[in-house]
Amino acid sequence: MKQYSHSLDDAVIVALGSNLPGDHGDSRTLLEAALDRFSAHGLEVAARSGWWRSAAWPDPAGPAYTNGVAVVETALTAEAAHRALQTIEQAFGRNRGAPNAPRTLDLDLIAFGRLRLDTADLILPHPRAHQRLFVMGPLAEVAPDWIHPRLGQSAAELARRCDVGMDAVPW
Repeated sequence: MKQYSHSLDDAVIVALGSNLPGDHGDSRTLLEAALDRFSAHGLEVAARSGWWRSAAWPDPAGPAYTNGVAVVETALTAEAAHRALQTIEQAFGRNRGAPNAPRTLDLDLIAFGRLRLDTADLILPHPRAHQRLFVMGPLAEVAPDWIHPRLGQSAAELARRCDVGMDAVPW
């Protein structure tokens, strides 16, 4: 784990998750491999959390998730960064079927600096990330003082107020 030391107003935040390891043996190995691909797509990892584990949501009968957060630096636009993340997901066998279904790789653009965006393809900041401990917990590890662009609360505060994925814990 490495904390982000640059201006949090410019932070580009990506949440990573997996509960199907694909060809990688386990989800942590898959997530590490996905992070290794970021730079080839114009996303330089500046800081990242440790891995967290939680039950599948909303159906805890599914395979457990491994989650984490990366703060990246990029010259891409928010839309281009979002497309790059989707390309990486596809390379790892992501199948976009039913919402919240098990998946090899889930890469969500949580925030792109202070940008507020609401289009058919992308909403920033992510509309539900602040409710999810498996996102806010890892984010509080690397950028506890990051302020949510709409809510005005820090990652650390939001992590204490989450109501989804309350079983999430660091590995």
